[in-house]
Order: sequence, then C-alpha cells, then structure tokens
Amino acid sequence: MTGRTLIVGTRGSRLARRQTDGVVATLQRSRPDCRFEVRAVRTTGDRRPQPLSEIAGEGVFTKELEEALLNGQIDIAVHSLKDLPTTLHHRLVLAAVTRREDPRDALVATGGRTLAQLGEGARIGTGSVRRAAQLLLLRPDLEPIPVRGNVDTRLKKVESGDIEAIIVAAAALARLGRLDAASELLPLEAMLPAPGQGALAVETRTDDAEAREVASAADDPDSRLATAAERAFLSRLGGGCRVPVAAFATVENGQIRLRGLVVDPPAGRAVRGEISGDPDDAESLGERLAESLLAKGASDILEELSP
Repeated sequence: MTGRTLIVGTRGSRLARRQTDGVVATLQRSRPDCRFEVRAVRTTGDRRPQPLSEIAGEGVFTKELEEALLNGQIDIAVHSLKDLPTTLHHRLVLAAVTRREDPRDALVATGGRTLAQLGEGARIGTGSVRRAAQLLLLRPDLEPIPVRGNVDTRLKKVESGDIEAIIVAAAALARLGRLDAASELLPLEAMLPAPGQGALAVETRTDDAEAREVASAADDPDSRLATAAERAFLSRLGGGCRVPVAAFATVENGQIRLRGLVVDPPAGRAVRGEISGDPDDAESLGERLAESLLAKGASDILEELSP
C-alpha cells in the first residue's frame, strides 16, 4: 500500500476541519508512506438553518459524507461521533473512535457569569433539545433559545449581547482554542452529555481493507467501549435529535459505568439510571439500562415526544 493517497472527507466548518486535521496527523504518523487529502463535503445540516428537531431523518450532518464514501469519492470520513446514527449502512464500518476529549457541556455567558449567576428570564442559546431540557430542570426560570450555526457564530451572539449565554460542547471550544471563553464547565451531574460527545468517528467502507487498517490507528479502545455502551442505550430507546436523551460511560478499573437519562420537558421531570459491568458487555449494558429506564417511565416520555 506504499504511496496510496487517501481522500478524507469532512464537513467544511472550522471546527470540523480542525478535528479532521488532528485525525489526519495521527494517521500520518502511523503511516508516513501514505498521502492524505482532505475534502470538504456540505451536509444537510450545513445547508438548512432551521432547528435540528425540525429536520426530518437521521444523519443530517453525516448522510452526504457517507454517500461520498459509498460512491468512492472519499476513502475515509471523519464525524463528530454524537452526529453519527447508531445504525450504519451495511457497506460502512466504524474503523476508529478517537480518544475522547472533555465530554462536558460549557456555558459561555456575558460577563463570565455562571449558570447560578444568570438572572431570571435570561436567554440561553442552544440547538440541542437535550441541553434545553436539562437546563430547564436546573433553572426553569431561564429561556432556552434555538440557535444554529458554527461555534464562532454562536460565540458572537453572546459577545454582541443578542443573548445572555450559550451552551456548547467543551470539546468543541478546546479544539478551536477557545476554552477560555467558557464561564463554567457544567458538571456531569447537572448536564449529562449526548452519547458519543467529545469523541470523533472515523468511518470507512467495509470492502476497503487498506483504508480500514490505516484509519484504525486513530482508535482508542476505552473510548470505543464507552461510546458503544452509550450508543446502544440510545439505539434501544430509539431516540434521536428530537428527543432529550443523554448518556455517559467511563471505563475504569476493569469496569464500565454507564449513566443514562431521558427528560420530559413539559412535566419538568427526568428518568435516570446507572449500570456497571464488564467492558466486553458494553452494548448489552447499554441495552439493559435502556430497558430499565423504559420500565421506569421513559417509554411514556418517548411516545409523547416522538413525531
């Protein structure tokens, strides 16, 4: 395979390019004999400005990249793992899950205020129903405002005073060198992340063994196991970007610990659960935790909130 040029597809935003450049650097160190060419692909989520909950279907930030893979226009696709649907096309494979960065959400507020310091009725920008729902559990007096656009665009809305604050992934700020903009890193006990948040997915075709082998150099085994549990939890619940589902798993001392959450915003309540077990049973643990939450009332919430 010496000398092969591999085309790496990514979204065109500054964050997506920064994330992809990091993956490519890892692959280049592992395979100095290969060349890597980065190609930007515009996705449905990039073209359409409305809230994600109003865009039909899954994979609004990944579909076009996967189509480019299937058509042979690119050899490797790099996604934010939280954007990747839990069920992949049979001709595609998750070749690597990168080492997870800080999974927490970050609050960026005018005057550097924390969540507790924001005044009643403060407007908090977020494009995530999961973040909005958990925010209202913490501070029902605040007003979540739908906000789309790249991270730089969202930060400018706070800097200009259009809104009082935004909530974004801490990992996104860190990758852009803007973590200093965060007023507060919200604790996991208060704001559980999206399944896969903080990790990147590196996807290839199943029939391209060479690309799959090269891409596997970016894989972090613990991050893969933890996010596999989270994604199995999400898959069993059937939740997507329209439903406030959160999950976070860690691998420590030979055990996986998985926490899960389904929020019912109208009722101001949440169904929570936790499970631990053998890392080899990561997906089974995710499914079992989902079954537990469904039995505790999450099934009613999902039925009410699903379109």
